[in-house]
Amino acid sequence: MQNMFSAGELAKYQNISKQTLLYYDKIGLFQPSYTDPQNGYRYYSAEQLDYLDTILIMKKIGFSLNEIKAQMQNYTTENSIISFQQQLEVIGAKIQELSLIQSRLKHRCEQVQQAYTKKYSEPIVDMTNEIFLLYHDVSQPFTMQEISIATKKCYAQALTNNLPIFFQCGVSVPLKKIREERYIEASRAFLTTEQVPSIQNIMCLPKGLTAALYHFGNYYEIANSYIKLIQYCKNHNLKIVSDSYEFCINDYITSRFEEEFITKIMFYVEAI
Repeated sequence: MQNMFSAGELAKYQNISKQTLLYYDKIGLFQPSYTDPQNGYRYYSAEQLDYLDTILIMKKIGFSLNEIKAQMQNYTTENSIISFQQQLEVIGAKIQELSLIQSRLKHRCEQVQQAYTKKYSEPIVDMTNEIFLLYHDVSQPFTMQEISIATKKCYAQALTNNLPIFFQCGVSVPLKKIREERYIEASRAFLTTEQVPSIQNIMCLPKGLTAALYHFGNYYEIANSYIKLIQYCKNHNLKIVSDSYEFCINDYITSRFEEEFITKIMFYVEAI
């Protein structure tokens, strides 16, 4: 048809699929100028090209299809300025959120890379800065199933409340259980986070002297690493004064092979 474009031609010019045009037609966002009653073929006029350009540009800017549809129904310069200013605020918030995610993911990546490549095998005694943990208690009988459920509660809360997390989970094991050689009966699961005063179940690990050891491989064999770290503290006149805190450095998020898993075990200690 003269001065008309088929759906296939228009899709090719705009580098979109015919299915996109069909969907836009279905929701009343962008409908063909003419539909052949014999075969149902859709045709678009040359005047509609700029209209489709506007839709695609607004979609690229980040407007939803419903927002675009509402805007196109009252398409004036004044309304466009208002809509664009509002979208600038949305984009600014997304940039800030992505920047935070980028820095936290970079931190996680550096942790994994450093621990995986250096293969720390000896305990490390160091001053540790404040660490904030979003936690949920582990239910009895404190098996891996209950630990997994508590961890998922942490992730669900973080996502629901848009809390800042560093993509790192862990557990704490009471010192009493450690002394009874019940090394994998964690009482709390946690995610590392930042201080959020309005959230009650965020705890702060204070700045202080810590002794730590990296456990490599199967988590069920972590007893050997605990024994090594506890013996190191005894040999170096260090008194363990806290529960243990286990941080998953390399886990199911980054590898499906248990032999590649890395868990950092940490106690607060005092010199005797």
